[in-house]
Formats: sequence, structure tokens, C-alpha cells
Amino acid sequence: MNWQADWGLRFRMFLTMFLLFALYIVFAGVITAYVGGGPFIFVVLFGGMSLVQYYYSDTLTLKSMGAQTVSADEYPKLHASVERLSQQADLPKPTIAVIDSDVPNAFATGRNQNNAAVAVTTGLLNTLDREELDGVLAHELAHVKNRDMMVMTIASFLSTIAFMIVRWGAFFGGGHGRGGSRGGGGVVVAIFVSLIVWIVSYLLIRALSRYREYAADRGAAAITGNPSALASALMKISGKMDQVPKDDMREEAEMNAFFIIPIKSGVVGRLFSTHPPTEKRIEQLRELERDAGL
Repeated sequence: MNWQADWGLRFRMFLTMFLLFALYIVFAGVITAYVGGGPFIFVVLFGGMSLVQYYYSDTLTLKSMGAQTVSADEYPKLHASVERLSQQADLPKPTIAVIDSDVPNAFATGRNQNNAAVAVTTGLLNTLDREELDGVLAHELAHVKNRDMMVMTIASFLSTIAFMIVRWGAFFGGGHGRGGSRGGGGVVVAIFVSLIVWIVSYLLIRALSRYREYAADRGAAAITGNPSALASALMKISGKMDQVPKDDMREEAEMNAFFIIPIKSGVVGRLFSTHPPTEKRIEQLRELERDAGL
């Protein structure tokens, strides 16, 4: 395997985490100042939730998607492929899970290389041939090797908390003049600041997420030595997505940042997509193929 460290990805991950940490400090200060309760409660509450999400991110993500861990007896070919590709990528073999869904997709989750999981849908297994599936699995393993799953898990937490405050504050804050030491005005300020934090953190995550997909595509090409297989898989998956019922797509859209190809949801959804256009990803893979003389 001709694996090279992606310093562009590492720099972007560091910068995103630094900016999000600074945003978190400002966020905590404003919330405690205008809503009350003191910084200790904020740190204990949200810090505790952060630790839970960090240590149980793989379990929580798999459960939220209805993914079932499968054994080598149940899916021998899938296990054999993941084990072989993991050896090529110099990684411990991750937990393998399968989702019973017609939506052809895959994702990786977990806090580090030793605590990772790769999940695929039955729709993906029924859509791709062996080499194409290897390309997709290698893409997910590249996420593991790049350690970007950990960064995305931590980065997405602040955005989630801010969104929860916006939603709950809008629902419970109206008509209640008693919340916090500053009364109803404090709730309004908290909702407004949370909205700004949510938007800024989402944009930072979106920028990082797009780059990490390009990096994982390059990593998959390095692991398999066959960039055209992943390009073919992306074309197949993208074509199949258009045939999936909208109800099924809505159920899984919340996991867009983790999927190999996101659920499409109109013009606005594409504009704020966590992934770069599939066409550009395929173009990059074709260039890698030409550069390698394949």
C-alpha cells in the first residue's frame, strides 16, 4: 500500500477543532451569563454528555441507524473482505454491521482505530460487485485510518447541543418570564446565541466533511490500488439513490455526514451538503488512475 499522510486533512481537522473549542467557550460563557446556573453546571452537564458520546459513539451511531453487528458465519464474504483490506491498510479489523435497508450506503464510526465499526446496507451488498464493494469498504477504512471519525463526532456534538437549545428554547421559552436569573430576556438571548453557534459550527463541519471525503477516496485508492472500482461504485450508488422512496431517504438523512454518498434533499440540501459533488469525486479518482498508469 502506497499510503501517505494527508497533512492537508490534519491541518483542517486541527483548525476546525480549535475554532469549535473557541466557539464552545464563548457559547458557554453567554449561556451561563444570561440564563444562569453557573459555568460549573454547564461544564458538568455538557461535558458529561460529550464524554458519553465520545466513548459510545460507535454503539450510539449503530443503534440510531438500526445496524446489527454480524458474525463471520452470517456474512463470510463481507468479513473476509474487511479483514483483507484492514491488513492492507495496517489497521485492526473493525466491528462489522449490516443495516436492512434498500438505500445503498455505508459508513464508519468509532472514536479511534481500535474502537471502530464499519456498517453497510443490504442495498449496497445487492448493488455492487466484489471490486466495487472493496472500494467502498476501503473508503470507510480510510476514514478510520485518518482518524477523522473522532474529529467529526466531537465537532458535531457542539452543533447538536446548540440545535437542541434553539428547538427546546423556542418551544418552552415563549410565554415563560421566569427562566433563569435574567427572566425571559435571557432565554431569548440564549436561543439567538445558540442559533448563531449552530450555523457557524455547521459550516465548519461541512467544510471539513467535504475535504475528508476527498481524502478518504484517495486513501481507498491507495489501499486497493484500484481507484476505478470506487469510481464505478460511486456511480452505481448515486444512480440507485434516485430510485429509493423519499420516505426511506428521510429516515436516514440525519446520518449524511457519515455516509459515503449523502441523501439528496433538493437544491438547498445539495447546497449545504456535507459531501462534495459525486462527479468531482469520480474525476479525482480518474486522475489518480491516470497518474498511476492503470
